[in-house]
Amino acid sequence: MNKVANWLGKELTLNIEKVAHGGIFVARHEGRVIFVSHTLPGEKVRARVFEDKGGSFARAETVEVLEASPHRVKHVWKAAADGAVGGAEFGHIDLSYQLELKADVLEEALSRMAGITMRPVVEQAPGDDLANGLGYRTRVQLHVDELGNVGPYRERTHQVVEVRDLPLAVEDIRELGLHLKNWSGVRKIEIASSNTGNIQYSVDKKVKGDERLVERAGGRTFRITGGGFWQIHRKAADILTTAVNEAIAKAGFDKTADNLDLYGGVGLFAGTIAAKFGVDSVITTVEAFKTATEDAKLNLADLPNVRAILAPTERFLDERVSSHVKNGSPETTATVILDPPRAGAGAKVVGQVLALKPKHIVYVACDPIALARDLKPLTEGGYELASLRAFDLFPHTHHVEAVASLIRK
Repeated sequence: MNKVANWLGKELTLNIEKVAHGGIFVARHEGRVIFVSHTLPGEKVRARVFEDKGGSFARAETVEVLEASPHRVKHVWKAAADGAVGGAEFGHIDLSYQLELKADVLEEALSRMAGITMRPVVEQAPGDDLANGLGYRTRVQLHVDELGNVGPYRERTHQVVEVRDLPLAVEDIRELGLHLKNWSGVRKIEIASSNTGNIQYSVDKKVKGDERLVERAGGRTFRITGGGFWQIHRKAADILTTAVNEAIAKAGFDKTADNLDLYGGVGLFAGTIAAKFGVDSVITTVEAFKTATEDAKLNLADLPNVRAILAPTERFLDERVSSHVKNGSPETTATVILDPPRAGAGAKVVGQVLALKPKHIVYVACDPIALARDLKPLTEGGYELASLRAFDLFPHTHHVEAVASLIRK
């Protein structure tokens, strides 16, 4: 057996073939796959290998663009060019072409992992085209070095890069100017801005500014305690709740049934579903994070038939499935919302949901690989993928959100 050459530190001339999940791109060299950052399909680059463990692939970063793609533009954030700062890995790519690359990743994931032939159209948030995808982030995390300099980490490191601008952040965060100060003795700063004008920041977990953030979405008001989860893009909550409610309306909603909102956070989907289909709707929202559940109880207090339960989704579903089996309950006609973290729902939760046999499942995903992996057992378990919408809620990054609607056959 021939030993694989180790190319660590070596510079290679590569022709870039396509995009891959994770904001990297694929090239081939002497029979091996090279994952290359800061490039584009169709480009010819000189790239330096920074990881080679001797297997079928290695990882490299672009050193020089020898033949540029027509979709390459001046990077939108000078500090992030060529990976100097993480968090804007698509900033060198024309915004409209970013949508096509994200569609490429979704299409391949669905085909390879779920056996689904589909190319979703990746939709922009209103106004992002006019703003060139800037000024959308309502949540920013910054780190501080031993000298008090503040900024994001350099890509693939824990080295702080001092920055003078935050072009992806909303105006309120930029104007606050915390990134322009010296923070000697501090390790991390987190900043959050709401769509009602609140601003809150924490310095090493000590919350300053407004005690709670007040957000408006889907015709309802939500209050979020410091550190609580909310969508990053300033328009994401409205976009996603609208997509979820449209999918529910199309499938049909029984507001008296056993409807579940899993990984429910502060009650965003449960609250906006009730606002759309009736304040007397029966919904149980389940969340493992105590602070978020407490916020959900407050946010949903006016809805008599909506409960917010503090529990891991797996444990809640275990109890619910056991109850159905013990009591010989008939098949439910419930709607189930799944909004799992980036890793996806996973085999256990998917299996538990299948055991409940809901009429309709709406899966809100922030990772195309996790989505495709979970869609496979769902479609094999008796569900038809009725629709899948995708949204670019993280411009200038590789991230893409999706809302899948599955109806029991």
